Order: sequence, then structure tokens, then C-alpha cells
Amino acid sequence: MPPRKWLEVLVPAHAEAVEAVSEILTRIGHQGIAVDVPIEPRGGTDHTVKAYLIDDAEVVAKVNDARDALGHLQAFGLGPIGDLVARQIEEQDWLESWKAQFAPIRIGRFLVRPTWSDLAVPEDAIELVLDPGMAFGTGLHPTTQQCLEALSSLRVQGKSLLDVGTGSGILAIAAAKRGASPVVAVDTDELAVEATRENVERNRVAIPVAQGSAMDVPGRFDIVIANIVAPVLQQIAGDLAARLAAGGTLIVAGISLPNERKTARAFAAAGLRTCVDRSLRDDWVAAALKR
Repeated sequence: MPPRKWLEVLVPAHAEAVEAVSEILTRIGHQGIAVDVPIEPRGGTDHTVKAYLIDDAEVVAKVNDARDALGHLQAFGLGPIGDLVARQIEEQDWLESWKAQFAPIRIGRFLVRPTWSDLAVPEDAIELVLDPGMAFGTGLHPTTQQCLEALSSLRVQGKSLLDVGTGSGILAIAAAKRGASPVVAVDTDELAVEATRENVERNRVAIPVAQGSAMDVPGRFDIVIANIVAPVLQQIAGDLAARLAAGGTLIVAGISLPNERKTARAFAAAGLRTCVDRSLRDDWVAAALKR
């Protein structure tokens, strides 16, 4: 067969917008997306999200759909997002090059290992085996690392946990492997739900996964965790608080430093006024809240 033509799609984005842009490009990309992270963050659109598409009869419609979806992101007040740029490339081993960017990484008690890595797991590490090409949540992003570190130190054994905006399922799986039970995961995006179900099976844990958000889940949980961008956290603060059992802990991440005060006010209005822990990494804030 003659070599296929591919289209490389690039979107410059602020760190705060990377997750949302990644989710959109995942819808059209072949075998997931890649993110170029600057060695020294300089603000503005210093990250680049990439996707690769087979250049066929449907490629123009797919790129236009992605452009439209990226335009709608502006309503969420995220950091700046640059123009989508597309260029044709010859068939090449770009998938292996993309995979090379995701090496195993140790975070707290966990070792996050992509499916294609056969790295030996240290005896003191809890292994999380993921396919990061399906949804956001590889362990590489600072907000994911903050949540994994929180789950490394928090007492979760025997406690119920709800993961809202689960992405790849990494946090729900980590909690289940540390003994949390029952663990429930939800995400509004169908692709994320599919990715999480596959990763749940891959890690041999029992986690029901559903499409939806906090308002769609019945009952209350000892721990609720939500690694979502700040504007969305502000919108669903009341729903997250409603899912929290008496004496429970809410872990939130994905809050850029400029959005911290507004987000804190939203949770205070929902009755979660006590911050028992706070971490800051690369201008990203994570917090543990109680009533």
C-alpha cells in the first residue's frame, strides 16, 4: 500500500487550558494526543497540544469541528488559547515518538506506568497501569501529581470515594488500590468514560464508571475528589458539597493561582469553609476542604 498522508494539528495553549484543549483534540486524534511542555514556563500560550489525523475525506470536517469546540472554550475563562494550525506530514513512526514522551513516573506511593512499559515495580510502590492516549490523566500534569500525593497520605482504607471528572481514571484507580471502597467514577465526556473502564479492567479493580457529574450520583461519600479547571469547579461547588458525607473531605485541584480566591469563595458559599491542606505547584493550587 502507498504511504498514507497524515495531518498534524497543533494548538498553542496556556497551562490552564491544556486539559480542555487536550480533551477536544482527543476526539479527532488517532491514538490520542501529545503535549509539548516548556522547560521554563513563561506564561501565555507556552504549551502546545498536538493531534494526528489520517488525511482522508473526513479530515476537513473534523478539523472544523475542533476549531468550533476550541472557540467555545473561551466562555470558561481559561488561559489564552492560540489558533489551531494544521499541516500535512508523510506517514512516519510518530506514534512511537509520541509514546516515548510518557515514561514511568513515581508520584508519592504510586508508580504510573504506561501500558507499553515493562519497568519493574519497586516493592514499596503501588502500580497504576494506564493508556494515557485515551484521556487526560497520565500523571505528568502537576494537578494530577498533587492529587496522587494527596491520595498517598490520606487515610482512604475502607472509605467511600467519588472521583468527579475522572479523565483516564487514574485517581479512582489509585484510591481503590489503596483500599478505598466503594469507589465511584464519573465524567461528562463519553471518551473519558470508555478510557476509564478500560484502565479499570487493566488494573483489576472494581469501580463503577458512569457518564455524568456530581449532581448525577446518588448518596454521599467520605472522600470526593475533583481535578477539574477552576471555572467548572466554581459552577459545581454546590453539587460537590452535596455529595460529601458528614466529616468528609473534598480534594480539589486544577485551580490556577489567579482563580484561587474566586474558587475558595464558591466553596465557602457551599458550606466548605475549612481548608485543611493546600499545595502549590507550577502556579496550580490543590486543596483539601471540610465543612
